[in-house]
Amino acid sequence: MAVTLAGNLLKHIFRQAYFINGTAYAGKSTMVKRLAEKHKGICCGENYHDIFMEAADPEHQPALSYFQTMGSWQEFISRTPAEYARWMDDCSREAAELEIIRLIQLAEAGKKMFVDTNIPLDMLREIASPGHVAVLLAPPSTSVERFFQRGDPEKLFLLEQIRKAPDPDGATENFRACLAEINSPQRYRAFEEAGFFTLVRDEGRTAEETLGILEKYFGLEN
Repeated sequence: MAVTLAGNLLKHIFRQAYFINGTAYAGKSTMVKRLAEKHKGICCGENYHDIFMEAADPEHQPALSYFQTMGSWQEFISRTPAEYARWMDDCSREAAELEIIRLIQLAEAGKKMFVDTNIPLDMLREIASPGHVAVLLAPPSTSVERFFQRGDPEKLFLLEQIRKAPDPDGATENFRACLAEINSPQRYRAFEEAGFFTLVRDEGRTAEETLGILEKYFGLEN
């Protein structure tokens, strides 16, 4: 029997949680960190729920367990864009359960929580208090363009695997297509039309100005 928690109970538990969702390279991590620092809250940065990843198994969390079951990294980079996008969506839904468990734990501290999240928007609507969800967006092409420019270990590792492919150029184009699929204009519009407060990345706006906009929306000015 599946165990469920009523949304009204979670909204009560998460009454001091502020969620930021959206597309890659839109500034979610930066804003969550700065909000937590300024308002002396808990920063739930990217992958904050990873402490529970060791509990995931292929039967209950097949998407999150993909790295345990895949044949090789070449298999990972050679999936079709549709397969890659479906896996990413499944990961978000499976990880949402881990996020909720972790947030319940953290809520016991009684502090504000600022959450960089991939919890699907339909789920956020059920568990988050009104006015506690913001969506940050960057142009759909940004993720594809910037992915291959970043020097963090995970990106460098994937680039190494792409270079090891029998056809590196083909593998590069395929992975670009995968990134384009999960950052497609259709997905961008879905974020825009979800009914949440939305802020589009603007290179002419400073991080401090973006912070102020979010503070005003979240009611944190005072």
